[in-house]
Amino acid sequence: MKSRDPYIFVALDVDNAREAQKIVESLSGVGLGFKIGPRLMLREGAALVSSIAKHGPVFIDCKHFDIPSTMESAVRAAFESGAQYSTVHAMSGPVALEKMAVLEAELNRERLFRILAVTVLTSFSSETLPFGLRGCDIGSLVEGFTMDAFQSKSGVGLKSFVCSAQEAKRIRTLIPDAFLVTPGIRPAGSSLGDQVRVETPASAAKAGASALVVGRPILEAADRRAMAQSILHEFTGA
Repeated sequence: MKSRDPYIFVALDVDNAREAQKIVESLSGVGLGFKIGPRLMLREGAALVSSIAKHGPVFIDCKHFDIPSTMESAVRAAFESGAQYSTVHAMSGPVALEKMAVLEAELNRERLFRILAVTVLTSFSSETLPFGLRGCDIGSLVEGFTMDAFQSKSGVGLKSFVCSAQEAKRIRTLIPDAFLVTPGIRPAGSSLGDQVRVETPASAAKAGASALVVGRPILEAADRRAMAQSILHEFTGA
């Protein structure tokens, strides 16, 4: 069992296990976690998870949004593969989210495992939200989705969330001991890519983020290890 959550999850946004392993091995020993999304998971499957887990905690980021029983089966599969983190959409509603919270409590009796509720993707602005939400205040949406996940009739709720650093402070005020993972992190001077609501590692720390997801700034760096350590230093101040 890991002693603490990592401060940075490196997004393994590549197409095959060979590329992923090369990245992970180059960063082994820094104290990082590694995030696997659908792009890699669908190609390589659960076998890759156990291999990468030898170098750090694995975060499966498939953002499940389905009927509750399907979501439960998918998260169980992530747990059984050896992952320590899995994501679901907070938009999936209070019934599904309560089921996820009960499942998280069950799985934690075996080993530490977090189910993270994804609030509003960092690629969205208020004007580009989906139909029915377009024009809404993103901060208010994030607050509502968060409370759907945290509050339940049974009293068992989720306390881990994926949110922009721009909304982290708001969630931290609502749930002081929440575990907040923030994507859309770019060191000063980096390209934004397809991200909209972005922050630097330092500003994310100030906002109350618990951990960062960082992809391209590390993957595209000439020295990945040095870049990861630089971001880690900026985020933690250590």
